[in-house]
Amino acid sequence: MPVCTTRDGVDIFYKDWGEGRPVVFIHGWPLNGDAWQDQLKAVADAGFRGIAHDRRGHGRSTPVWDGYDFDTFADDLNDLLASLDLRDVTLVAHSMGGGELARYIGRHGTVRLRSAVLLSAIPPVMVRSDTNPEGVPEEVFESIKAGIVAERSQFWKDTAEGFFSADRPGNRVTQGNKDAFWYMAMAQTIEGGVRCVDAFAYTDFTDDLRKFDIPTLVVHGDDDQVVPLDATGRKTAEIVRDAELKVYEGGSHGIALVPGDKERFNADLLGFLRR
Repeated sequence: MPVCTTRDGVDIFYKDWGEGRPVVFIHGWPLNGDAWQDQLKAVADAGFRGIAHDRRGHGRSTPVWDGYDFDTFADDLNDLLASLDLRDVTLVAHSMGGGELARYIGRHGTVRLRSAVLLSAIPPVMVRSDTNPEGVPEEVFESIKAGIVAERSQFWKDTAEGFFSADRPGNRVTQGNKDAFWYMAMAQTIEGGVRCVDAFAYTDFTDDLRKFDIPTLVVHGDDDQVVPLDATGRKTAEIVRDAELKVYEGGSHGIALVPGDKERFNADLLGFLRR
């Protein structure tokens, strides 16, 4: 299997499809690089090189016990880009992956980058507070962790409903979408599942976003039941200089997977890449 071995000995699995300018996809929680298969094919078919890795503790990467924090994730991403000697890269990140993208720029800058895409992404900060009243209440994150520990298989089946807004009338979510979510979630370590909740709930990426100096596209659904648009996408578009915000009416958290929204996102992504 193609792997990059990080500075601390963790094997990061990745897919590498096509030829041309590189587009590196960063998956959300609790998924892995398989979540990007449709987009990998779309960019490879369009003449780009698509790359998607599994975060440590997810999918086919080393199932480590520790290192589930954004400084470590960003350094893992840097190890991958350096090992493949990638330049002029567009980073595309979903959900928790948006924090990884932001922290990568905060720690490593944009010398290797051309542009960035944040899809349903968690920055600038998720948890509700006096300064972030639109955020998610702390008790929600505690409930998520308890659900993972209590019986994670059923928890992931239940969580898939809100992830895709499958509870909304007229939704286009398939059983296959929900099955794929469960399958990827079960390939995440239980420790990683719990520790990542604390990481994406409480990490503040505001200072990282202020360091963006590349073209940035922010895409978010207005029916995102996991990462609220007003707490995240809208604020990110205000912080990142000259960022472009696209709001998908009725869009769920799982935009890149759900029929209809998936095709729209692929078209928007390719349009952005061709600029």
